[in-house]
Amino acid sequence: MGFSLNFGPLAPYWPVFLTGAWLTLKMTTVAIVVGVSVGTLIAFLKRGSNRYISKACSAYIEAVRNTPFLVQIFLLYFGLASLGIHMPTFAAAVLAMIINIAAYAAEIIRAGLESVPKGQIEAAECLGLSRWRIAWHVMLQPSIERVYPALTSQFLLMMQASAMASQISAEELTAIANTVQSDTFRSLETYIVVAFMYLALSILVKLLAWGFGEYLFKRRRVIRRAAAEMARRRPPAIPPFQANVAAATTTPSNTNGSAS
Repeated sequence: MGFSLNFGPLAPYWPVFLTGAWLTLKMTTVAIVVGVSVGTLIAFLKRGSNRYISKACSAYIEAVRNTPFLVQIFLLYFGLASLGIHMPTFAAAVLAMIINIAAYAAEIIRAGLESVPKGQIEAAECLGLSRWRIAWHVMLQPSIERVYPALTSQFLLMMQASAMASQISAEELTAIANTVQSDTFRSLETYIVVAFMYLALSILVKLLAWGFGEYLFKRRRVIRRAAAEMARRRPPAIPPFQANVAAATTTPSNTNGSAS
């Protein structure tokens, strides 16, 4: 029995696929913006002087990082419903994503904060800068610049993990795929299309993160322009063959001169 790919039955479902992709992108964007903001606050609180708050932040991070994301979604959606708190599927999925990415972002940003030399902080204090200016200009901006690639990877992982929201019937891309393949009985073609759409969304998220990083970290542009200017002004290097020829032609004259 032969099998051939047939994407024709999926053509009427393209608007549904695009709707699911848009919902996935919207969930990811809200989770990234809010989650990174919360994670930054948790990173500072964990490094703070209050021992109890620091311990609570550590407990939150460990609890989130050591439990499956699917279990976290179920706890929010089904667990709160058993207590009488009913949440829409979109809100429950986004809240779970925020809680998850905040814990991972907090550890990534904390590692960046730890990399800031204490001498820079002490110098800023000697200059009379306020605590908020020290935290923003001296600590947070350089640390975010150092760990930005790791944060970008976490953004991509969170976008892909949003597929778990299909388990609570959130109408994102994976849930749409499940519905389409049950209607058309073309499972392979459906998930091939969804795989390419996730790939396109990942590239889009990566490009947006790169553009935001280029806008936020102006020092990168300055260093890149300075390096390009130095490379332009540097004299061209002599190829090894020409250098050997030049050395061979000048050596006999020097030898004869010294002999005479």
